[in-house]
Amino acid sequence: MTLERVYLVAGELSGDILGAGLMRELKARHPGVAFRGIGGPRMIAEGIDSRVPLETLSVMGLVEVLRHLPGLIRVRRALRRDALAWRPDIVIGIDAPDFNLGLERQLREAGLPTVHYVSPSVWAWRQGRVRGIGRAVDAMLTFLPFEAAFYAHHRVPVAFVGHPLADELPLDNDREAARQALGLDTCGPLLALLPGSRASEIRFLGATFLAAAERLCHARPALRVIIPAATPARRAELEALLREREALRDRVTLVEGHSREAMVASDAVLLASGTAALEAMLCHRPMLVAYRMAPLTHWLARRLVKTEWISLPNLIARETLVPELIQDAATPEAIADRLAAILDDPEGRAALEARFAAQHAGLQRGASRRACEAIEAVAARRALPESVAPERAQAGMP
Repeated sequence: MTLERVYLVAGELSGDILGAGLMRELKARHPGVAFRGIGGPRMIAEGIDSRVPLETLSVMGLVEVLRHLPGLIRVRRALRRDALAWRPDIVIGIDAPDFNLGLERQLREAGLPTVHYVSPSVWAWRQGRVRGIGRAVDAMLTFLPFEAAFYAHHRVPVAFVGHPLADELPLDNDREAARQALGLDTCGPLLALLPGSRASEIRFLGATFLAAAERLCHARPALRVIIPAATPARRAELEALLREREALRDRVTLVEGHSREAMVASDAVLLASGTAALEAMLCHRPMLVAYRMAPLTHWLARRLVKTEWISLPNLIARETLVPELIQDAATPEAIADRLAAILDDPEGRAALEARFAAQHAGLQRGASRRACEAIEAVAARRALPESVAPERAQAGMP
């Protein structure tokens, strides 16, 4: 079957990256295919007709979503009408499960085949959602083997495709070359600081991360800090915060984008939980994950989440490789102390970098190609091919 029209809906910048890779592979396999839906700058560059700005869906937290709910409902209704009028061969939701799964269910009930790309953390909290997911999608595409095992157990069609970032990032990287490319000193210790890609993450984490960096710089005169801002808006917000911290002015390099180069260049990474933690793992760099959110959101999450860890490196390893400081524990003092321990332990950093390289190799599967194989099967109403079947033997569930 030749795909002619594909409807994709990404919800944030990480989804935009994934969607762009998927579009490139689909174009190679189906020349002339047209794309429509929601995408960011990378997906737009690949040719999607984005009907709504990507930022519209980038809302963080349980409580914060309530304030934006009426607008999100209007957007979903508009996309439903748009997709039904366009009649794509398949609909692909990329992450953003609270938004996309509802849209996928509506479109599947209207007769369009649907795929969801990137599993929500249903194995960690609100596991009953899996029944609704089964009604919303013809296939779930997962990045990690334990996720595929969960869906297979619940009889939801699933394909374990591996992670596109694992394919994209090289198994060998060069710290000194990355520093030179960024115009940084190649000798002294370097901390990469990534407080998140959403405005709400900068609001909750930005000042805390900078205060921790200030404490570290005060104790370590040779330490330098690099902060890759996800977007121009995030850069402006971080610049405003830096103006309040004179002591950091000559110690911080603020760049727009280049997050991977910054992580490769660094000796340690401080970041918010999310895709950035996986990216740091795939750059083979020791890290500290710290996260804060609205108090009510945190109160609800504590009662709903059923997993020991929140960061993907720990979830993949099934052990604590990466320190996690959540909510009240994420103070500047605690963050600085944990990072100091990482920076002062070169042997421990080297061992962790080797462990991350091994995990990286295990996730290199040709993800975009395998995802396309599953998408083609769903669009043609065929069974998922054996090449993307879940690998139960390797798939330890949480």
